Amino acid sequence: MKRHLIIQTAFIGDAVLTLPLVQVLKKVDVDASVDVLVIPRTAELFSTHPAVDRVLVFDKRGMDSGLAGLRRLVHLIAQRKYDIALIPHRSMRSALLAWSGRIPSRFGFDRSAGWLLMTQTIRYEPSLHEVERNLSLLRPLGIHWAEKELPSLFPTAADVQKVDQFLESSGLTKASALIGIAPGSVWKTKRWPRERFTEVVRNIVNDGLSAVLIGGKEDEQLCQEIKFGIVSNRVAISAGRLSVLQSAELIRRCRVLVSNDSAPMHLAVAMRTPVLAIFGATIPEFGFAPYGNHSVILETKGLSCRPCSVHGSQRCPIKTFDCMVNISTEVVFNRVREMVI
Repeated sequence: MKRHLIIQTAFIGDAVLTLPLVQVLKKVDVDASVDVLVIPRTAELFSTHPAVDRVLVFDKRGMDSGLAGLRRLVHLIAQRKYDIALIPHRSMRSALLAWSGRIPSRFGFDRSAGWLLMTQTIRYEPSLHEVERNLSLLRPLGIHWAEKELPSLFPTAADVQKVDQFLESSGLTKASALIGIAPGSVWKTKRWPRERFTEVVRNIVNDGLSAVLIGGKEDEQLCQEIKFGIVSNRVAISAGRLSVLQSAELIRRCRVLVSNDSAPMHLAVAMRTPVLAIFGATIPEFGFAPYGNHSVILETKGLSCRPCSVHGSQRCPIKTFDCMVNISTEVVFNRVREMVI
């Protein structure tokens, strides 16, 4: 039995897009041992997944920061005696962990900062979706997966109960059609304007639907600002009140999720909820568009300034923010209605 370690120490969206790699590996070789190395915030996404045997947590910004933390993790990896490392994360540190942990076969992308520490590199194909790029890491194992593999998440019974309690306390238990709104992003140029989210939520309520504002603790204030002034018992905020898996379970219960180019978009795909994704500074062609079968993308095409960066930035470089401003409230709300019907 081969022992595999998949190293993905990036954030939530990247972690979700790594799940198909885990799933396919286990499908092809049901007896394979598949462990993952992730950061604390994404660990729960893997801990309940039936294709994952063990989760190793690397708190690179906390208790494992510095040389002592790196040594601890290297020692743990070496003890596990892995045969193969699959490294979708393209940082030097990820490659160094596999090399220092004496994993004999190490497969990563040729664009990795640590490509020299790989035993074999795989071409990073910009034209592919990130899910498909990650699956290409299986080629050295003789696995060439041609089918579309969606990520899957597995909230626990406790997660389901927590969401039940949240909806009941929010008065949304009997909501006929619940619309998820994920307005946040680390990068400001990836956020559709706050006041437009407010207008969409107001239109949702006026149309007899219900809305829930979804995100992490860092999105709570933004969600409060969006909800401010909307007097309705059909609007609730879950940002900062639910874990990542609980948020995924809540998204599962939504008819549609309206999201920027951010992690909730990928959580929705994993829970099979249609996504209305709004792209601004970034473009779907980077390979991080929603991978689901029933998703819709809204963007302003034909701008010479777009994309302005790979990940987005904190301010519009030309100070017009045309990529987002040109996407109207009416267009977004009308697409929501079409997707609900």
